[in-house]
Amino acid sequence: MLSEGLRLFCVEGNTQRLDGGAMFGNAPRSVWQRWAPPDAENRIALACRALLVVEASGRSILFETGIGAFFPPKLRERFGVEENEHVLLAGLEGFGVPHDRVDVVVLSHLHFDHAGGLLRAHVEGRGPELLFPRARFVVSRAALDRAKRPHLRDRASFIPELPGLLESSGRLDVVESEDSQLLGRGYAFHVSHGHTPGLLLTEMETPRGPVLFAGDLVPGAAWVHLPISMGYDRFPELLIEEKERLLARISERGGRLFFTHDPNVATAEPVRDAAGRFSVRDARDPRAAFAE
Repeated sequence: MLSEGLRLFCVEGNTQRLDGGAMFGNAPRSVWQRWAPPDAENRIALACRALLVVEASGRSILFETGIGAFFPPKLRERFGVEENEHVLLAGLEGFGVPHDRVDVVVLSHLHFDHAGGLLRAHVEGRGPELLFPRARFVVSRAALDRAKRPHLRDRASFIPELPGLLESSGRLDVVESEDSQLLGRGYAFHVSHGHTPGLLLTEMETPRGPVLFAGDLVPGAAWVHLPISMGYDRFPELLIEEKERLLARISERGGRLFFTHDPNVATAEPVRDAAGRFSVRDARDPRAAFAE
């Protein structure tokens, strides 16, 4: 178990509005609009949230960086990014850990809405530049390979320059198992392939029980329902099987999920009823996510 001095913080990043049908896969609008009311363009509000862990030793670990502000204006509008500035950076400073003091950044995968915050905000005429100058970057081998050689179906989800920037930094830690020497005891990876190959979901032991960084396996409270998947998922049936196993593990241990994309719920406890259906209880917004 990690030490009693462990502190966890929700760090809000840039927000998005994306098509609700794409986010809920084959679920009909009559179902998903109860969870996520769409606007006139059928888009729903989404967070791009990160989890900051500060250990008793002072080491800081950031789980993901959100979408950031690296897009030029045309693409920012296309992908529904709502702020021009890099919101995550201000959030980190507010918690006393500016980006240049973060020690480790763990990336569940390299889709732009989870890794774009690694880059400076867009400046006309300048190429992408990596932030977090002292951090070690953790990513799975499969996720890195996918970002370097994407399929036509998901090519638009990646930032072409990012793998090269990470590799040339000399600070990239490529994971090929469920353990990480860099993170050490108290952290374990669950590797998922349903959303994208090599998705790393980190489970951490805390004094109040396990917390799972649920990434795009369970992007928000609505996706706890087993049949619900996204149109962006590469292998939805596999994802549902992976989701069931992980939700069962966390619920049996009285743990909590951390959601990256839910605009209103940052953490919640998954529970299973007698019929095998999952739901959440003790759902908390970002301000109260880790309150005692």
